[in-house]
Amino acid sequence: MTTLVLALMQVSLSAAAQPLSVADIVDHMVQAENERTAAFSGYTGMRRYHFENKKFGKRAEVTVRVKCDPAGAKSFDVIEESGSGFVRSHILRRMVDAEHQASAKGDHEQTRILPDNYQFSLVGTEVVDGRPAYVLQIDPKTKNQFLVRGRIWVDTEDFAIMRVEGSPAKNPSFWIHSVKVVQRYERFGKFWLPVNNESRADARVFGATNVDIEYFDYLIDERHAKASAVPGNESGSETAQ
Repeated sequence: MTTLVLALMQVSLSAAAQPLSVADIVDHMVQAENERTAAFSGYTGMRRYHFENKKFGKRAEVTVRVKCDPAGAKSFDVIEESGSGFVRSHILRRMVDAEHQASAKGDHEQTRILPDNYQFSLVGTEVVDGRPAYVLQIDPKTKNQFLVRGRIWVDTEDFAIMRVEGSPAKNPSFWIHSVKVVQRYERFGKFWLPVNNESRADARVFGATNVDIEYFDYLIDERHAKASAVPGNESGSETAQ
């Protein structure tokens, strides 16, 4: 009996130790994302946009309140702003307006990190913020400035995207040499929402420009889910926004 039990334990451990293929990881990721999307009932939250260009000594900051409905459409109200008026009106407010318009059009499906939009390959595993994650290379199937070429980190338990690093699949402007984006997510209840976005653009005239977005004070609509607005508790589907 003891020998049989040990044999069964070895078989079980061996099966559990089998690494998932990239196809399995992506399938789990898509299924988990669809389940979270089905349960998602909206949220309100705050964002702080911070712009800095050291070459010209330009800085600006805009804080907005965001409301996202169950379909993903977002509305924004400016709460506070400071710094360069030109930057606030021509850059930061335009970023906010662009996201509002894109969300209202329902273009989300064309930018989600899904097999319809990306090719995936497995790089390895890493620990991110104390949680193990699969690291996947993502390559867009089309040249779209809202798609990212780079890597994603997928939580091994929730199969949610924890981190995105990369560059736009299509350069957004002739005047920009390159753009690097890093976006991090944390868990709020059953949902994974963005908490920080760091973008660095190297422009032909303006040099290096940094835009950081801080996401905070989430309140999840409790019609379908209860969540505490503290890290550790937007489902990882909002990519690099």
